[in-house]
Amino acid sequence: MAIESNVTASSNFWQIPQQWWRKKIVPVIANLKFAIVLVLIIAVVSITGTVIEQGETPGFYQTNYPEHPALFGFLTWKVIQVIGLDHVYRTWWYLGLLVLFGISLMTCTFTTQLPMLKSARKWKFYDNPKFFQRLALSAEIEDRDLTALTEQLQAQKYKIFTEGDKLYARKGLIGKIGPIVVHVGMILTLLGGVWGAMTGFIGQEMVPSGDTFQVKNILDAGPLARNQIPKDWSVKVNRFWIEYTPAGTIDQFYSDLSVVDNSTQKELDRQTIYVNKPLKYQGVYYYQTDWSISGVKIRLNNSPIFRLPMAQIGQGAQNRLWGTWIPTKPDLSEGVSLLAKDLQGTMLVYDTKGQLISSVRAGNSIEVNGVTLKILELIGGTGLQIKADPGIPIVYLGFGLLMLGVIMSYFSHSQIWAVTKEGKLYLGGRTNRAQVVFERETIDIIERLQNAGTCEVASDLDVPTAVG
Repeated sequence: MAIESNVTASSNFWQIPQQWWRKKIVPVIANLKFAIVLVLIIAVVSITGTVIEQGETPGFYQTNYPEHPALFGFLTWKVIQVIGLDHVYRTWWYLGLLVLFGISLMTCTFTTQLPMLKSARKWKFYDNPKFFQRLALSAEIEDRDLTALTEQLQAQKYKIFTEGDKLYARKGLIGKIGPIVVHVGMILTLLGGVWGAMTGFIGQEMVPSGDTFQVKNILDAGPLARNQIPKDWSVKVNRFWIEYTPAGTIDQFYSDLSVVDNSTQKELDRQTIYVNKPLKYQGVYYYQTDWSISGVKIRLNNSPIFRLPMAQIGQGAQNRLWGTWIPTKPDLSEGVSLLAKDLQGTMLVYDTKGQLISSVRAGNSIEVNGVTLKILELIGGTGLQIKADPGIPIVYLGFGLLMLGVIMSYFSHSQIWAVTKEGKLYLGGRTNRAQVVFERETIDIIERLQNAGTCEVASDLDVPTAVG
């Protein structure tokens, strides 16, 4: 007896939390207002991630979001880094909001949408004429049977069920499935976003023309992104070039890229990319985003060809300059400075006192400090953004289902009941949307049915009585 008592007490102990969960928590999570609040919070946070630059260095935020004066009185670089506003879409709390919203949708689907669909699929025959008076549209016709009504309903694409002198017809069940498809699409979209945040990465590289590289400069990456970063293959920049307008401004810049196997050095793929036309290989995207002057090839008298690096001096799209120092004596006691602002070929040469000596174009020579300096070539560098997001296919699938579900939801779920009793045909119906269209359609059926006598029609929309 004591053992049975303990088992009963233990069973009651576990039933209490389950009942509390079902009665208190589930209704809140599945509530439409709760879901709307979550959507608004996610939207605000997403906007914040768009306004505040993502994935920049700590120095960038310290410069642009100082403590004195703080933006809006509170937004400083410390707040940004503590809360994670510099990588909003990968923070635990943002992903938690997405998961919570997904749980809300799933709960609503299982507690509301699926039971509504199950109820819509069931049908029940009615043989009491009083039932039809409670419907949105009802009618009473003398000397008619179900055969003529069945023909009319079939012409209107209704699915018909009969049992003796009773009839039930419906169409537009797809409209009940639509909200469920919408929820599934939204859940898949959220899952795709979470999966992309966990497994994706963003990198950035500035690569001189002719060099081969692997992704090393990772700006932002999820905790599971290690398998997405390329290890078995590299990318070679075969050539980088810029096309200019007649006014001298940049029209477009291009990179000829090859994907190379690291073990065999075999070319696996080759594409020319430009802005908005990336290279895609094994789920990794290489976007053309920037450019630079990485170096210059020169020759002094009859010396071998030297390749000297050039460093960026100016900042901003309009003020960028690249420069290098060229020694003209073996002991490096004398030399000249070389400056360039683009790849069109014109460079300025300055002496050690900062005085302009001359200008020179690629392929030409000048005399400086008793030697012949020939500028052979300016070497461009391509700025690439490398990105992988394995969640994108899931997001696209979710968006596709979302649009499909919205279209399906516009279909009206219409129902019609009928029964013959004492020489009269009683019928009535209702719909969940497009009430006026349903009323017109049903009245048209009634008018076709009546052959003689009086047909009394009652409707919530004040449809006039039809007289034969």
